[in-house]
Amino acid sequence: MSEDYYQPKKNWWDRNWKWFVPTGCLSLILLFCLFIGGIFFGVTSMMTNSDAYKEAMNKAQHNEIVIEKLGTAIEKDGMVSGSINTSGNTGNCNLEIPIKGSKGTGVLFVVAHKKVKWNFDELSVYINATDEEINLLEK
Repeated sequence: MSEDYYQPKKNWWDRNWKWFVPTGCLSLILLFCLFIGGIFFGVTSMMTNSDAYKEAMNKAQHNEIVIEKLGTAIEKDGMVSGSINTSGNTGNCNLEIPIKGSKGTGVLFVVAHKKVKWNFDELSVYINATDEEINLLEK
C-alpha cells in the first residue's frame, strides 16, 4: 500500500479556502454597497416626497418666466442635494434641485421653514444658459 492512503483527509477549510475567501470578501463589499445605496435612496426619496419639494416644483412648473426660459414640461434633472429636517409640525429645508425643460436647464433653490405649513424664505430658479436668476417669491 502507498503512503497516500494513510494521509489524513484535509478538513473543509484546507480544501475550500481558495474560493471561500474571495467570495466572502465580495459578499461583504456587496452588502456594504447595498447598505449605502439604501441609505442614499431613503434620504433622496425623503427629500423628493416632502411637501416643500413638491410645492417648490409646482411653483417653478407654473411660473410664466421660468416656462419662457426653460420651456414646457419642467422636471427634475438629476440628483437633489441639500438637507431637510422635520419634527412634527416644524422643520427646515435647504435644497438645490436641478431642473430641465424643453428649451434648457437650471437649478431650483429652495430655502424654507415649517411651522405647521412650509414658508419659503428663498425660492428661485437659476437659468444655466443665461446666468439669470428668477425669484419665484415676487408677485
